[in-house]
Amino acid sequence: MSAASSNGEGKIALVTGGGSGVGRAIAKALGAAGFRVVISGRRSDVLDKAAAELGTETGAEVLAVPADVGDPAAVKVLFDTISTRYGRLDLLVNNAGINVPNVPMEEVSFEHWNAIVSANLTGAFLCTQQAFRLMKSQAPRGGRIINNGSVSATTPRPNTAPYTATKHAITGLTKSTALDGRDFDIACGQIDIGNASTDMTTTIAAGVMQANGTLAAEATIDAAHIADAVVYMASLPLGANVLTMTVMATKMPFVGRG
Repeated sequence: MSAASSNGEGKIALVTGGGSGVGRAIAKALGAAGFRVVISGRRSDVLDKAAAELGTETGAEVLAVPADVGDPAAVKVLFDTISTRYGRLDLLVNNAGINVPNVPMEEVSFEHWNAIVSANLTGAFLCTQQAFRLMKSQAPRGGRIINNGSVSATTPRPNTAPYTATKHAITGLTKSTALDGRDFDIACGQIDIGNASTDMTTTIAAGVMQANGTLAAEATIDAAHIADAVVYMASLPLGANVLTMTVMATKMPFVGRG
């Protein structure tokens, strides 16, 4: 349990992409910290299973609401559900995202480009937009938004133009959200994750392409460490904010890429 485990105080949190991987780990840590947690994702079977397991593991109230965050109508339904059930939202974790197999830029299909932009960037914007509407109108006013940026928000891997472009854009969205939220007690920060061990990163330990064209295995860390960092960010009073934080495997080659 994290050091901030007593600071949730029954607050309401939404974790997109919360049914598996890093999102599930974050939802678990928030539930253990006292938050009531809503998890969203595209697969209702995965969400329902995760919600039941997380409720048992943490004793927290965990609600599964299926939603494609790239669909404005689905996002509106998601936030309407939260507003109707709880009357407020204290924390949004924009975690949902996808990637496709790394290919040279000229081989990226338009369909793959659109899919990545929709899930990684448009989805974060649409959820942020709806969160602003709710957080501005609720009483007490305000809340916190935490975006999953990835270390690719600053430094790319080879052949990852669509993913890298969306993660760089998340940094801009984080800064704009932090600025535009100031007058309404809405804080926004970003966590850049390096090699958390999940189903999405199974190839990393086996070997991934480096900037010099070689393949190399990379160190990973338990996703629980990422979740603990998110709980810390979420535990701060709204007058304080972690604008950016990088949590990564100590021995990954990120700092020396290139």
